[in-house]
Amino acid sequence: MSARRSRARAAAAWRNRHYAGSMTQLADRVYRDAAQIERLSALVAQLPDAGLIDLQLIDGSWRAAVVVARPSLQTFLDPDGREGVNAIVRIDDPASGRSDYLWIDEIARVRPVRSSERPFTD
Repeated sequence: MSARRSRARAAAAWRNRHYAGSMTQLADRVYRDAAQIERLSALVAQLPDAGLIDLQLIDGSWRAAVVVARPSLQTFLDPDGREGVNAIVRIDDPASGRSDYLWIDEIARVRPVRSSERPFTD
């Protein structure tokens, strides 16, 4: 058995003993550093409830989206059982109406679509 798989099993066993029945969820990436948490908080603050926005993702692509509800940072466990924060945002595609969920750390930039809210220096 690989060392990574062994750590993952140990972490899962620990979670089952210590978080049985809790609302704790798993995330591939969690953040504990104050600067990283501040960046995530700033992104959350830019997401308007039921607002139309353009999102630039960390891979460089852009998506038009309607934010269904502003997310909040939550506590998650990473695959190794370490606790940290991240958030999930539900977005709707305005063209197709399809819903999707994104981890907040996958967003690089948020631009409001309304011209009164968009800076003209972009």
